[in-house]
Amino acid sequence: MIAADTSTWIAFFKGDDGEDVRLLDKGLDERQVLMVPVVLTEILSDPKLPSSVADVLSELPQIDIGAGYWERAGALRAQVLAKRRKARLGDALIAQSCLDRGIPLLTRDRDFRAFADGAGLDLVIE
Repeated sequence: MIAADTSTWIAFFKGDDGEDVRLLDKGLDERQVLMVPVVLTEILSDPKLPSSVADVLSELPQIDIGAGYWERAGALRAQVLAKRRKARLGDALIAQSCLDRGIPLLTRDRDFRAFADGAGLDLVIE
């Protein structure tokens, strides 16, 4: 199983090339992609997003938010911020979702490296 950050989904929809896009395409073919709820929210926030794309993305299985998720995400963000690294709230929520499921995150956003360094988030960065 894998998850993809918004940056990888955008590259995928634009037809860009890269290891993250290839892995996302393969994961979709093999039904191995889980949608992070925060990523879905970010993508659906685009007022220009075609409804057909929104429908397809909404049908993907989502990572469940389990008990204690919000506390773990807060602690994760605090841990990264304590090291004086960038830790946006949305990124912390995405990272925690992947950490909870033990799945890698495909991304083009280098800010996630702080979560990889600080908490062992498994990343595939383009």
